[in-house]
Amino acid sequence: MAVMAGVLNETQRHTLEAVCDTFVPAVEYDGDDATMKAYMGRSAGDMQVAAQIEGLMAQAMMPEDIAGFAALLDALAQHDFASLPLEIRTAALHQVSASGPEGKLGVKMMKNLTLLFFYALPDERGQNPNWEAIGYPGPISAPPTAEQAPKTINVEEVSGAEATLTADVCVIGSGAGGGVIAAELQKAGRSVLVLEQGGYRNEQDFKQLELPGSLELYLAGGLLQSEDGSIAVLAGATLGGGTVVNYMNCIRTPDHIRREWAEFGIEGLDEPEYDAHIDAVWERLTVNDSATHQNGSHRKMIQGLESSGFPWKTITRNADASCDDVKTCGYCYTGCQRGCKQSTMKTYLQDASDAGARFVVGARVERVLTEEARATGVEATVTNADGSTTKLVVSAPTVVVAAGSVESPALLLRSGIGGPAAGKHLRLHPASLVSGVYEDAIDGWVGQAQSAVSYQFANQEGDWGYLIESVPMAPALVATGMPWVDGADHKTRYSAGLKHMAPFISVARDHGEGEVAIDNHGRAVVRWDLSDEVDRRLLVHANVELAKLHRAAGAKEIYTLHANPVRWNEGDDFDAFVEAIESASYDANDIPIYTAHQLCSCRMGSDPNESVANGRGELHDTKGVWIGDASAFPTAPGVNPMISIMSLAHRTAGEILKA
Repeated sequence: MAVMAGVLNETQRHTLEAVCDTFVPAVEYDGDDATMKAYMGRSAGDMQVAAQIEGLMAQAMMPEDIAGFAALLDALAQHDFASLPLEIRTAALHQVSASGPEGKLGVKMMKNLTLLFFYALPDERGQNPNWEAIGYPGPISAPPTAEQAPKTINVEEVSGAEATLTADVCVIGSGAGGGVIAAELQKAGRSVLVLEQGGYRNEQDFKQLELPGSLELYLAGGLLQSEDGSIAVLAGATLGGGTVVNYMNCIRTPDHIRREWAEFGIEGLDEPEYDAHIDAVWERLTVNDSATHQNGSHRKMIQGLESSGFPWKTITRNADASCDDVKTCGYCYTGCQRGCKQSTMKTYLQDASDAGARFVVGARVERVLTEEARATGVEATVTNADGSTTKLVVSAPTVVVAAGSVESPALLLRSGIGGPAAGKHLRLHPASLVSGVYEDAIDGWVGQAQSAVSYQFANQEGDWGYLIESVPMAPALVATGMPWVDGADHKTRYSAGLKHMAPFISVARDHGEGEVAIDNHGRAVVRWDLSDEVDRRLLVHANVELAKLHRAAGAKEIYTLHANPVRWNEGDDFDAFVEAIESASYDANDIPIYTAHQLCSCRMGSDPNESVANGRGELHDTKGVWIGDASAFPTAPGVNPMISIMSLAHRTAGEILKA
């Protein structure tokens, strides 16, 4: 990665270098293994990690955010942090983290960025010098050439200071919902223009690299989190949206959720006729279980479930069974290099393009344009390939907002439309992770990202509970989630455990809710915490049960992701371990929590005070503006939502055609 420095002064820069070298220092090693000796002796400074962090700050942070980061460095510099011995620097960072919420968040951010670059920064050959020592192979195949994987979607270029386009329908966002609506409307004869904030990347761009994949394919480069750091937000931001990077877990909308949504005013969702929408999506994505295979992590999860007497199911996936390759599937979160994943880029967006739809990528929509409470188009800023920007005005009487449950409500708030519920009622399906370390190698980067699920605790508290699943092993993400005591402890545990580690996760149907607001620059701000007592109980319960599953599967070591380590080793008192999990802190930044499913922030319903859109999907307060993504859900479905998003969007497309 190119380094763009210059946002810190020399003292701040020197302090940041010392902070990075505290998280990842050079460590003494007495063994004879040359690879391990090099790894233990390599510091963050040897890889210029601080310069990479400063470059990222220059590219991605607003001046006030940089000032906040710099203030923490200034506070450390007042105590001559950079000149202190390693042990004192380590203690100082723990002290700052314990000083209060801001200090805890700041230290966590610096730790995570340090580990991200140390373990995921590739060199010019696409390799990282630490991978051999931790047992990670890195990329196992090169992407296909442009000739082998041509880009066949009709992307339209704009240029100059300003540009104007016209369409019958402007679809904002190209993910699960936007892709379906664009295809259905274009095939029905409407002129459709799709605006996508991300770029157009396909198989020829998918390098099986964690860091470039995150920066290129995810919202905010995969670094987005809630305002107080309570939860990390993982959302796709590329042509095809989250369908390009998700794990292909296809689950039909549960019947009780359909009944619940119908009660909110989405008529017909509980009727057999709605099955036609689900079936249409199911067929277009060629959903099947014939290509589903269990990798090492899932085999351990299944062993734990069966030993505990808990049921599980093989998942159905939107994968082309003729080309599915389990060896490369572990890199699924960076895009499917073989083109097996039937994302909207491969299906509905291609259908739309083939029927004549146009696409503009790199387009951030600033606001929806209206006159007399009716849509007239949108205004966007397009970042072109050469880095220049073009102000784009699209004239369109119908606007579909499908930018995801973070960006869709932010757009409505910038536009002054959507009513009092815009951004409210955000649900996130909060996910927690417990790791087990096994005697045999797991190689969690090999095999399909997700292949099995258990509903054992789906109704743990009435209509609320959680699923049990597993996820692939991304080395830097794993490193950032592990408890950090000091540099030596981190390197020793991480290098010894990564190859033998299996991650089990819980995905909860959240009872509480958050919101999306906008800051002074109009940027989305996610507000969510674990203050809801039902959600907190579910998360604690899930950590306990995941730990029990690891023990049942034969793990030699089990640990949660609490910053203050909560670990069990074979031979320890397991009941005491369970008590430690239950009594540990679940406050913001004391344990990583993740969301890959953002929902409900522009929800549909009959009450304009409690919902943004009516039961057909059109805004209560603005004719011609429709909601077409997961933000339209009235409540959280409690299952992986892609099929629910797409089938509801299929229904909404029909409503637009009837309007």
